[in-house]
Amino acid sequence: MKKVLSFLLLMLAINSLSFAQASPRVSAESANVKVAYGQPSKKGRVIFGGLEKFGTVWRTGADGATEITFKKDVKFGGKSVKAGTYSLFSKLGEKEWTIILNSELGQWGSYGYDKIKDKNVAEVTVPVKTLKDVVEKLTFTTNDKVLTISWDTTSVSVPMEF
Repeated sequence: MKKVLSFLLLMLAINSLSFAQASPRVSAESANVKVAYGQPSKKGRVIFGGLEKFGTVWRTGADGATEITFKKDVKFGGKSVKAGTYSLFSKLGEKEWTIILNSELGQWGSYGYDKIKDKNVAEVTVPVKTLKDVVEKLTFTTNDKVLTISWDTTSVSVPMEF
C-alpha cells in the first residue's frame, strides 16, 4: 500500500511540475481580430536563430498553435481571407518571415505542420524589424490595421484591411 501511495504522490508531483512550466495562454484583441496564444518568456535565451531556428516553421507561441479569429473578411497582408478562425504559423528568416494562416485548428505546436500545410489559406512575407529594447514575453498587438508580433529584439507586422 505504501508503494502505491508513494507512486501516486510522485505522479501528482510530476503532473504539477509539467503544468507549472506551461506558458500562460493570453489574447490580444481589437474590434475585428482576436489572437489567442501561449506566451513564452525569453529567460535569457537567444530566441531567433537559437531556440527558434531560421528556416523552420514555428507555432508562433508556446504549447498549442496560436489561433487568430477574424470577425469579418479581411485583406491580410494583401491576401483575401474569409472571416473565421485559423492557426497561425511563421516560417522564420533572418531578414523576413512568412506568416501562415491555416484552416486546421487544434494543433499542438507545429510538429504536424507538414501534414496540414495543404490547408494553408494565406502566406504573407513581411520584413523583420530589429528592436532597440528587449521584449521579454512574446507579444501580439492589433488595432484592426496591423498585426504585430514582438519578442526578444525582433518584431514583424502584417497590414490588415477590413
